Amino acid sequence: MVKVSPEIIFENDHFIVINKPPGLLSIPDREGKEISLKQMLQQKYGEIYTVHRLDRETSGIIVFAKDSETHKFLSQAFEDRTVEKYYVGIVSGTLPEKQKTIEASIRESTVKRGLMLIHKNGKPAITDYEVVEEFGKFSFLQFRIHTGRTHQIRVHMQYVGHPLVCDELYGDGIPVKISSFKRNYKLSKYEEEEKPILARTGLHAQRLRFTDMLGKEYDLQAEMPKDMRALLQQLRKNS
Repeated sequence: MVKVSPEIIFENDHFIVINKPPGLLSIPDREGKEISLKQMLQQKYGEIYTVHRLDRETSGIIVFAKDSETHKFLSQAFEDRTVEKYYVGIVSGTLPEKQKTIEASIRESTVKRGLMLIHKNGKPAITDYEVVEEFGKFSFLQFRIHTGRTHQIRVHMQYVGHPLVCDELYGDGIPVKISSFKRNYKLSKYEEEEKPILARTGLHAQRLRFTDMLGKEYDLQAEMPKDMRALLQQLRKNS
């Protein structure tokens, strides 16, 4: 269960922008047993409208509207692709192409609910990536998505053979520990077993650029959470 209270990046009378912690649902799921970010905001503000969402394990920037007019406007902006969406992520391996646009249509599996696949009859999906840093076994990437398909970055990175680290659906799902990349790693005498540095999909929604109903422009960013920062710090030290 997520204990941290979500950090507010920006707020006005019409919408609120949050840095969602990893492990927290954006909106209630079908079972409705777990608290979601939307419900937390409803408890505080009453009426809250979903504009877009992030996967449970993905951290980062997310917008909710406070009134139906703003909701309609912002939802349309996402639909029309006028919102610029940037992510950062840690993937497996070293990519031969340091910058690339992946265009591959995505649809849900007919066999396994919730699993998305590359399929010629799917919805168009476009992801740009750029390699920011390389660590041999892992690479740190920046992404810009031009469409908002479910699991888009995760599916596209699996498609090019470099899935996001710790991704249970599209990668190996194995938590990253220091011993997996540091030679001669030894446990301290106080530890019975090594704890992973990162144990969730290594993806963070970093930045949104958009214009509101009054024509005001916003360029908002969400700081990466501790787990991804800690892994990058260790990779830089040991690469």
